Amino acid sequence: MSEKSVNPMVKLGLELGPVVLFFVAYTRIKDREFEIFGQSYEGFIIATAAFIPVLLVSTGLLWWLTGKLSRMQLMTAVLVVVFGGMSIWFNDDRFFKMKPTIIYLLFGGLLGIGLLQGKSYLRTVMDEMVPMTHEGWMILTKRVCAFFLSLALANELVWRFMSTDAWVNFKTFGLTALVFVFFIVQGPLFARYSTEEDKSGT
Repeated sequence: MSEKSVNPMVKLGLELGPVVLFFVAYTRIKDREFEIFGQSYEGFIIATAAFIPVLLVSTGLLWWLTGKLSRMQLMTAVLVVVFGGMSIWFNDDRFFKMKPTIIYLLFGGLLGIGLLQGKSYLRTVMDEMVPMTHEGWMILTKRVCAFFLSLALANELVWRFMSTDAWVNFKTFGLTALVFVFFIVQGPLFARYSTEEDKSGT
């Protein structure tokens, strides 16, 4: 199924909306405890329980509007359900906090496997958006692989050695900002290895 055109702001809202709503919910109920079926749950666990269906609805709307979901979006949804569900089931916030680490390790590892084979798996999902030469894709893939592994390490350090408040802020704003800045910094690479001029000249 080909990807349908959708308003970029709507797409961005659906992608970032669940994370923002999780942040808002957490800040409002983080100091409260909820008694459910005789079990006491902290605000973080309740916010996580609310986040899961919101993310699934958002992902479903993205698929309905665009006709396509990336592997990262699908994997993120699955891991949110698995690790979020484990946090709720065991009443332990550590499982949900580990989720970004697992995501970044998985994708960093997959890109690394491709690099060892002389391939850019990143190109298969981004080639239409960023037309570049093979050399450019290999350089970008190496950088993204290292970046993902660095994010996995950063997430581990934050959730293990800092407060839950710090982790929520890092997850909501820090990771988003780091990804944005990373791709902005790649501008010279995109320009140097772009194939747009070659296509326009043919």
